[in-house]
Amino acid sequence: MPSIYVFRDDVVKMGATFALALSTGWLFFQAGMPAPYLMGSLFGVWFGGALLRPIQPYLGVARWFHIPVILGLAVMIGAAFDQQMLVQITIWWKSLCVMMITTFIVCMTGYQLLTRWRGYDKRLAFFCSLPGGQAEAMILARQMVEKDYVVALFHLVRVTVVFLSTPLLLAFIQGGDAVAASNRTLASMPSIFDLPLYALGLFIFIAVLGLGLALILRLPLPYLLGPMCLSILFHLMGWADLPRINEFVILAQLAIGGAIGARLAKVPFQEVFGYLKDAFITTVLILSLFFIAAIIMAMTEAFNFLELWLAFVPGGLYEVTLLALIFGFDVAFVAFHHTVRIIPLIFAMSFIGKRLPDTKEGPDTKEGPDTKEEPVTKET
Repeated sequence: MPSIYVFRDDVVKMGATFALALSTGWLFFQAGMPAPYLMGSLFGVWFGGALLRPIQPYLGVARWFHIPVILGLAVMIGAAFDQQMLVQITIWWKSLCVMMITTFIVCMTGYQLLTRWRGYDKRLAFFCSLPGGQAEAMILARQMVEKDYVVALFHLVRVTVVFLSTPLLLAFIQGGDAVAASNRTLASMPSIFDLPLYALGLFIFIAVLGLGLALILRLPLPYLLGPMCLSILFHLMGWADLPRINEFVILAQLAIGGAIGARLAKVPFQEVFGYLKDAFITTVLILSLFFIAAIIMAMTEAFNFLELWLAFVPGGLYEVTLLALIFGFDVAFVAFHHTVRIIPLIFAMSFIGKRLPDTKEGPDTKEGPDTKEEPVTKET
């Protein structure tokens, strides 16, 4: 059966990827690096695949493997909510408004940059400039945009820069003690083998039931939002009190870092240099605007800057909340902001994306997008 062979190939790829990711992650952990298993796996798989080209076909993390990882992370995100959180949500409206206004400004600025300065067609520029919704943007881009790989490249660069900059930002602002504290927090998390059976069973029950309800209700991001919402309900009602699991947090870091590293190792850099340059410039612009918004909010209100940064930065709900878990920040605060932002972005992709014109002509892949669309004349 073909499915058996595909499954076998996936297992071989993940075995090689996780072996490389775990070894470099452990070295980063021993060196006291921030987010060691995340940064170590990303760099280890990326440079390992780029320098040793024969192993590139054997690197990667299967999409189906991310499903249980996302389900488990969603349950742990919901575990950060409690009854006191209902009171705190009422004081988050200011930061929420600032984040949504900044998101709108970022979308418009990135769109104008790519269409007017770099000559992208409108639909491609729209999907490339979205600050979030990586998975949904790539799925819809396959249906609406001819060069959907450009959209994937833009979002991949953005998420990678967020992953690399956030741990370094933590070390720069709070110093080595904060990095060491975050690593001690990771090491002190309870092991899955120390959990009682009823807690492990409840963990699985919330994940599976939440996914089933999300699929029935046709929620966006069902693997994440379904279990997360159900876990929030259980913890707000006092029906559950689940801890963060050490092995699972490490596994999530290896899966995300290894997957991104494997994709970066296979990118034909010379062929897409123009797109990479545009993606990096757009990413720096997006992150700079959110950085300024977080600084202003931290200076005017009683918010922690790094928590605001994680709540504002468009690194993906799944990925950014993992960083909040690693560093011991307020996961509920971060998850709440990203959840509120992702919903209008999904609707925007579905409705606005379809109505924007698509010329079916992407920019030049060799030198980068420098030409703009020809004006439409009567003869044309």
